[in-house]
Amino acid sequence: MTAAAIVEAVWRIEQPKLAARLIRTLRDVGLAEEVVQDAFVAALERWPLDGIPDNPAAWLTRVATNRALDRLRRTVMLDSKHRELAIDLAEVERERPDIEAALDEDIADDLLRLIFTACHPALPAEQRAALVLRMLGGLTTTEIARAFLVPEATVAQRIVRAKRTLRDAGIAFETPHGQERNERLGAVLEVIYLVFNEGYVASSGPDWLRVDLGNEAMRLGRVLAGLMPEQPEAIALLSLMELSASRFGARIDGAGNPILLLDQDRGRWDWSLIRRGLDGLARAMALTPTPGPYQLQAMIAACHARAVSAADTDWIAIAAYYQALALAAPSPIVEVNRAVAVGMAFGPEQGLAIADALRDEPRLKDTHLLPTARGDLLAKLGRMDQARAEFRRAAELTGNERERALLLARASLNLT
Repeated sequence: MTAAAIVEAVWRIEQPKLAARLIRTLRDVGLAEEVVQDAFVAALERWPLDGIPDNPAAWLTRVATNRALDRLRRTVMLDSKHRELAIDLAEVERERPDIEAALDEDIADDLLRLIFTACHPALPAEQRAALVLRMLGGLTTTEIARAFLVPEATVAQRIVRAKRTLRDAGIAFETPHGQERNERLGAVLEVIYLVFNEGYVASSGPDWLRVDLGNEAMRLGRVLAGLMPEQPEAIALLSLMELSASRFGARIDGAGNPILLLDQDRGRWDWSLIRRGLDGLARAMALTPTPGPYQLQAMIAACHARAVSAADTDWIAIAAYYQALALAAPSPIVEVNRAVAVGMAFGPEQGLAIADALRDEPRLKDTHLLPTARGDLLAKLGRMDQARAEFRRAAELTGNERERALLLARASLNLT
């Protein structure tokens, strides 16, 4: 592995932790992100020449802290805020001479503070999620745009405005308590799930999976569920992620190519994660008589987990859960998934009727999801030319290289 590849791998793992740590000290999201990026640029410059440090995270922490100090010292320190920040950073340097020993200190708390801060009511919902995906997941604006189904320029504008709002409003970097915590929970759950989904199927790049993001989302989900054990949706989201992540080991072959759900070797599923997910779902169901959106999705995932083989899948139950989800949290993506489930449960003609009703949905025009679903349904109906055209269209729309290759392969096969 080249030094540049190692830097990229370390970036994906360490960037959110380092950013959260510096935001706590600097109390400025934009400045923290800049110095973190400076540190990784320095790594790209130095590591190929000097070799990979024994502890890359400690090296990056030291460089980022020094860069923050340098920036503040170059600033004309006329206002008390900058003077106070410089003092705070100087104290960090004096009190923590052994950076390696302090690396893991309060990391979980810092990341959770970052999510709750980014989900402050002062920020619109779309800005909250975009900011956390940028800071927590290290995603580019292009990747976030694909996740949100919006133009890249829109995402960039959201992130800039979110940083400015947090800075200008002087919003505290903290985990709220009581009613305020409950009010922000929905936005926090949404962000964690978006991070997980980016790990489950990367929106762009050479890899089908980003297991690091999936694991990070689950870790945050566990912290949150432990923090709010009375909240059924927090527990249900963790259950959903664990049930979905149980399939990670079966979702790619030895070369990293995708393996679709119905073709997976279920012996490679992680049954310890499945047991944990099912236990969590049972706890969530015991807390409320009315399942929320994450509980409904966990119930769908549980149907797949309980099926010994693909043929044993209870598609009628899954279609019913998607119908309930469409009522609880309507969205065009839910409708695409419902079309697939209905097609499996009641025949491709019924599924295609649902999918065809979405063809003019503007929020789906730049995503591969609808043409992929239509391609599957058309192939089952024997309409091969139309199916191939849909798969080719889907391949043009996806940003993931592995997914594009899979779709093009399906477009070239004699589908049956």
